[in-house]
Amino acid sequence: MASAIDPRAEYARHLGNRQSESARLARLDMRTSRARLVVAAIAALLAWLAWRTGAVSWWWVVAPAAAFLVLAIAHGRVIQSRRRMERASDFYAKGLARLDHRWAGQGVAGERFLDPEHLYAADLDLFGRGSVFELLCTARTRAGEEALAAWLLSPAGPDEVAARQAAVRELTPRLDLREDLALRGTDVRAGLHPDELAAWATAPAALGSSLTRGIAAALCAAGIATLGLWWADLIGPLPFLVVVAADILVAWPLRGRVRRVLDDVESARQDLVLLLQLLERLERERFSSQRLMTLRAALDTGGVAPSRRIRSLERLIDLADARRNQLFAPLSYLLLWGTQFAHAFEAWRARCGPAIPGWLAAAGEVEALCAVAGHAWEHPEDPFPEVIDPADGPCFDAAALGHPLIPAEVCVRNDVRLSGRTADRWPRALVVSGSNMSGKTTLLRTVGVNAVLALAGAPVRARRLVLTPLAVGATLRVQDSLQGGTSRFYAEITRLRKIVASADTLPPPLFLLDEMLSGTNSRDRRTGAEAILTSLIEAGAIGLVTTHDLSLSEIADALAPRAANVHFEDHLEAGRMIFDYVCRPGIMTKSNALELMRSVGLEI
Repeated sequence: MASAIDPRAEYARHLGNRQSESARLARLDMRTSRARLVVAAIAALLAWLAWRTGAVSWWWVVAPAAAFLVLAIAHGRVIQSRRRMERASDFYAKGLARLDHRWAGQGVAGERFLDPEHLYAADLDLFGRGSVFELLCTARTRAGEEALAAWLLSPAGPDEVAARQAAVRELTPRLDLREDLALRGTDVRAGLHPDELAAWATAPAALGSSLTRGIAAALCAAGIATLGLWWADLIGPLPFLVVVAADILVAWPLRGRVRRVLDDVESARQDLVLLLQLLERLERERFSSQRLMTLRAALDTGGVAPSRRIRSLERLIDLADARRNQLFAPLSYLLLWGTQFAHAFEAWRARCGPAIPGWLAAAGEVEALCAVAGHAWEHPEDPFPEVIDPADGPCFDAAALGHPLIPAEVCVRNDVRLSGRTADRWPRALVVSGSNMSGKTTLLRTVGVNAVLALAGAPVRARRLVLTPLAVGATLRVQDSLQGGTSRFYAEITRLRKIVASADTLPPPLFLLDEMLSGTNSRDRRTGAEAILTSLIEAGAIGLVTTHDLSLSEIADALAPRAANVHFEDHLEAGRMIFDYVCRPGIMTKSNALELMRSVGLEI
């Protein structure tokens, strides 16, 4: 997906523009602040002269006071614009940091999504500092983070992947949209709590009686009428007092529920306003891909944009807040102000509340798609993979495959071909041999990460990748547990049991087994490894197994042509082990371990 736009140059240009504008606004901020001080001093001097000497009229104070008010409003807008430009500068600076491989620790690591029992999340560095998630995630809401994490943790089918790819392709050039979402998201992340907001929106009604609402409205009208007639001396106070008594009879039993409704809507107000900012930006976009059009349509409730729905509630909240005004408070009791607006809030929630989880989910998915689109825009040389129908069997066919977390200028790429399709003559499994640090584990991670990205709808680090849906299962980072009382070997065989068991389900596994059964003796290791690999292959799985034990390489010969050997080489140069990280066919035929031990001073 080559692009004529240079992402680095484009980021640098936008960063320079935003920094220049930020500097201009900083100067304007200082000048406006000084002007406010000067005008305030003039107003204070004129007030002193009017009060102490009578040399000037108090009317002289009006002009500087009005000027101060105008300057205060203007100053607030300048400060807001300056902060926006600073956040925009940060957005582009982080983009450059990603391109320069300085991004680790600057983004959202997503540790909360890391489940140690997951079959590949920890093994492939999907979450945590310097992880795949941190590289990808520019989403600023929890809903967006959750959508992206779910895609990385659960492989999608061909149709779903195609729909996401089409949406990402459409979003890739929309840098302005990603910037706007990031700027709004800075505030959204600070305040938006989607679970709490969804729980409030869908909670059972606390005030469900339309009769009570009608009575409250009637008493309000009656109170205004009787008070006006009494004020005009057309009737006595008795009718008004009767209405007041009726107000008390209606409001008193409901006071607890009314207070709860008012408090709850006040708590949800900030989240709703922040969601409003996000939705208003998305509503301005016009999409052509089916997935984005579906998501955009999901935002509307009864043909009305969600921003309009939320704004109508915001206006109701502003009116309800009038009851806190000391001058209006006595009249608010007569008008059953709180009771009426509590019913209005409940009516809004009944009408729009069920749609709020959908608004959050749709906005989150658009954010996740924008995050993937941003990654695609920053890496125009990375293609979208082709995800094909798995009916003929599993397949993973990659040319020039590299790891997306390794800088492109030092990343060594390799071809990997695995297939269970009868039309292909490739092996189902590769047994990868080589010394420590030669690149075996990195190859497994490279295959796994690109499979995860492909089945999430993202571009991959390869010249070409064709694959079927696959369920990745890995043993690259299984750990012992002191608290759980389990050894590393026990943790490994437990993970292996899960991977073998998953071979009976769809999609078939892509197994990535690192130094399999290294925690036991060589005889049991050889027997167990061959049995497990045979079981996986016969169940329809494909994958890779690494080893630096040459005896395990014989397994591939026993399972040929369904398995094959590949290896990484190394050589000793000036006392240092040199690796080229190129995967070659066949078994590793030499080892430099003894020479390396001698080179560091060990007597061997």
